[in-house]
Amino acid sequence: MNAQVRSGRAPGGLRRRGLVQGLASLLAMPSLARAAAPQTWRVAVVPQLTPLEMTRNWAPVVRALSDAGFPCELVVYPSISAFEPEFLRGRADLLYLNPYHMVMARKAHGYEPLLRDRRMLEGLLVVKTEGWIQDMVQLEAHRISFPSPNALAASMYLRALLQREYRLRYDAHYAMNHRNAIRQVLAGDSAAAGAIRTTLEQEPAHVRQALRVIYTTPGLPPHPVAVHPRVPAELRAVVAQTLLGLAREPARQSVMAAIQMPDPVPATYRGDYAPIEGLQLEKFLVIE
Repeated sequence: MNAQVRSGRAPGGLRRRGLVQGLASLLAMPSLARAAAPQTWRVAVVPQLTPLEMTRNWAPVVRALSDAGFPCELVVYPSISAFEPEFLRGRADLLYLNPYHMVMARKAHGYEPLLRDRRMLEGLLVVKTEGWIQDMVQLEAHRISFPSPNALAASMYLRALLQREYRLRYDAHYAMNHRNAIRQVLAGDSAAAGAIRTTLEQEPAHVRQALRVIYTTPGLPPHPVAVHPRVPAELRAVVAQTLLGLAREPARQSVMAAIQMPDPVPATYRGDYAPIEGLQLEKFLVIE
């Protein structure tokens, strides 16, 4: 008998035929390969703060979701404008986004809100506490910083109200996130900045003391956690139960507070976000 056969090594031709047959068998059973590696879901969050802060705040949430049976990875963007293609193209499976983004995401791909915080969202216009701005009309022809064109309460809604209620003309500057917008006021680069109350409350005490609120918008439903239609119902339940559980655990409540959802409640598009369509903010929307 040929020594190669005895040793378990087939001649070259037989080896090649065996490899081809083996590959063909594997290709005929793709489901086995898929079953071996569980799907990792994509979680994208709107960057209200710096990417480093958003990663730090959301990493414990992503770990808790993965441990609960929703294996996922976190995606953070450097600016709100850079974040928008996530839902406009339907890439993200789970989103944390502003209320007008929720309207856009629903129209684009049928995203559904799962949870929102109980507290309503308020947009603020802030100036230096010791600065010269005492009245809204003094902002005429001056620079106002906003986190981005499409941040809802801190930009779109605020800009709409400034135009409708005050007919104010100003130089709008977009600072990429809430943190930057606030600091441009502190640095004297802008006369005022748009923000939201929950983000302002996360600033250090010396920053809050250096700023004064001169205008507050009416309240709106806050940022939701939303899910793409491709995520199965049983996994949506895992996400909702995990986040609600974090908020109930005294030792982990700080995790939900860090993402500005300390008191989450179930959300619906019809009840919470469909009314935002009636604000007629389309003229203030900027798609880059």
